[in-house]
Amino acid sequence: MIFIKKTDIGNFTESIHLKDYERPFYEKQIGVDGLICDYGRERISLDGEWRFGVDQYDNCLRSKWYEEVYADGDGRPFPLDFSFEQWETITVPSCWNLLKERYFLYEGSSVYVRDFPFEAAQNERVFLRFGAANSSAKVFLNKQYIGMHTGGYTPFCFEVGELLKSQNRLLVVVNNTRKSTGVPYDNTDWFNYGGLFREVSLLRVPRTFIKDFFISLVPSVPDGTDGTIVSDGTDGTIQACVKIDGADKKGAAVLDIPALGVRVDIPICDGDGKVTFAASPSLWSPENPHLYDMTVTYGEDILRERVGFREISVKNGAIFLNGQEIFLKGVCTHEESVQNGNALTECEIRENFALAKEMGCNFMRLAHYPHHEAAARIADEVGLMLWEEIPVYWAIAFDNADVYKNAENQLSELIVRDRNRACVIIWSVGNENADTDDRLSFMTRLAKKARELDHTRLISAACIVDSKLLKIADRLDEHLDVIGINEYYGWYEPDFSKLPRIFENSRPYKPVIISEFGADAKAKSGGTAGELYTEANQRAVYEKQLEVLGGISYVKGISPWIFYDFRCPRRLHHMQNYYNIKGLLSADKKYKKPAFEVMREFYSSR
Repeated sequence: MIFIKKTDIGNFTESIHLKDYERPFYEKQIGVDGLICDYGRERISLDGEWRFGVDQYDNCLRSKWYEEVYADGDGRPFPLDFSFEQWETITVPSCWNLLKERYFLYEGSSVYVRDFPFEAAQNERVFLRFGAANSSAKVFLNKQYIGMHTGGYTPFCFEVGELLKSQNRLLVVVNNTRKSTGVPYDNTDWFNYGGLFREVSLLRVPRTFIKDFFISLVPSVPDGTDGTIVSDGTDGTIQACVKIDGADKKGAAVLDIPALGVRVDIPICDGDGKVTFAASPSLWSPENPHLYDMTVTYGEDILRERVGFREISVKNGAIFLNGQEIFLKGVCTHEESVQNGNALTECEIRENFALAKEMGCNFMRLAHYPHHEAAARIADEVGLMLWEEIPVYWAIAFDNADVYKNAENQLSELIVRDRNRACVIIWSVGNENADTDDRLSFMTRLAKKARELDHTRLISAACIVDSKLLKIADRLDEHLDVIGINEYYGWYEPDFSKLPRIFENSRPYKPVIISEFGADAKAKSGGTAGELYTEANQRAVYEKQLEVLGGISYVKGISPWIFYDFRCPRRLHHMQNYYNIKGLLSADKKYKKPAFEVMREFYSSR
C-alpha cells in the first residue's frame, strides 16, 4: 500500500484523499488495564445535555475538527463544515436512534461535544469514565486525542488530570457501524443502537489509590477426577485481593467489614496484595440476598463496596449454591425498552426483575452482551442470579487475531466490572457458534481467560445441538462447567419428535441449561394451536417443551427466549413489524401473554 504525504504533491488535500485516516487513532486503544474501581468514588457527572451531530462521512476525523482551527497560518478565516455551539442537543445517556425519526436506522459516526468547568485539587488524579459507547469511541479533550475504545457494552477509563483546565471541551466520536470483523459481527438478531448510552463521569482519586479490589469466598478444591468442585457451602474462608496504583506501592491496606467484626491488614508488595481470613458471613441466595457494607483503605484512599458471599459449584452433573442443589428457573432478556432502547433506567431494570420474580424466576440470562452494571448491583439486592455474556455471537471471524483480542478485552472488562457481584454465577463466552476448529481454539482461550480472572464462577456458552446426530455434541463442552443449549423444536424445527430423541441420545456428564427455546406470538393475537404467530400456538409450544424438559434429569436450568418483545430489523413478517415477538410479555411489558402463566406454573412446581 502506498501512503501519500501532504507534502509530496501540491494539489493533495489530506482530508479528501487520505483513505487510511483512522489508522493513527488505533495506536492509542484503551482496554481493561485502564479500568479502575469506581463504586463510591467522588465523581463529577457529565450526563445531561450534549451537543450532537451525525457525521456520516467521518469529517470530524478526516478534517480534524477536534483541533478547532478556524484560520490559516496568516490568521485568515476560512469556511468550516461544523459549528459545535449551534448543533442540536442530545441527552446522555441515550441512544441517538430515538432522538428523531430520521436517525432511527442510522449507522455510522456521530460527534458528541460537551463543555464543562473543573476545579482542580492538590494531590489528586482524575479519570474520565464512560459506562459504554456503542460500538467504538474516539475521545478528545481540549483538542488533544486521548485514545479510543472498541466494544459497545463495557466501561473504559482515561486518566486526564494533566489535560484538565478551568474550562474544558470534551469531544467524542461514536461509531456503531456493524463490521464483519467486529464483536459482535455484522449480522445479529437485535437492534444496533448507537451512542453514549451509559453514564459519563470524572472520578477523583488520591495520587496513590486502590485501582482494583476483588473479594469472595475461597472456592473448594476440585476433586481431581472430572474437574468439578466439591463443596458443602459451609466454609466461611474469605479471600480479598487488592491492586494499588501510584508511587507508593508498598505497605498495607485495611479491609473493614463491620457487620462481620472483620478488620484485617492486606500486605501490599509492588502494588499487589492478598489476604485470606476466616469469617462467618450469612450466605447470599435468592431467598436471602444478604449484603455487607465494607471499606478498603490505603493511605488517603478509601474504597467503599457492598458485597454478598456465596459459593456456586458443580458436582456429579448438578449445580450447587452454598452446598445445596438448585434448579435455575430463569428467562432470557435483552437490554431494551420501547422508550429508551439500550439506555435502560434503574426503574426499568427493577421493573424487569420484579416481573421475573413474579413469574417464579431465581435466575436471568442477560443476553447477548454486557448489560448496565446497575443490573448486577440491583440483582444483588433483590436476589436474582445472573448469567452474563459477551457478544461472541454466531459467525464471528474466529480466525482473526484482532477479533480475538477484542473479544478477550470485552470479557475481561465485564469480569473486572462485575466479579464482586454475588448474583453473577455464570460467565458465558459465546452464543450459537458452529463447532469449527477456529471457533474451538478461540472460545477455549476465552474460557481459560475467564478462569484466570475469576475462579469463583461457572463458565458456559449457549451452544446448539448437533442436528445430524440429534444429540448434544460440541467439542467446547470439555472447557465448560455448564453446557448451555439453544433449541427451537416446535418453532424453527417443526418436527417436535426430535427433541426427546436428542435427550435420549445424549449423556452429558455436566449439567445442562436450556438457554433458549420459544416461539413468536403477537400480543393479544388469540388464534389456535398450530396457527403461527399466535398466542395459542406459543402456549402450545411452551407446554410441549416443558413436558419434555421437566423429565430430563441432567437439565438443571431453563431460560426461555425471551422475556419481552424487542426491536429487531431482521423481523419483516407482518405480525412481527420489525420486532422479535417471542416475548412472554409485550414490548411495553404491560401485557402478559398466556405462555407467561405456563412458565409461572412450571416454576412453582419445581
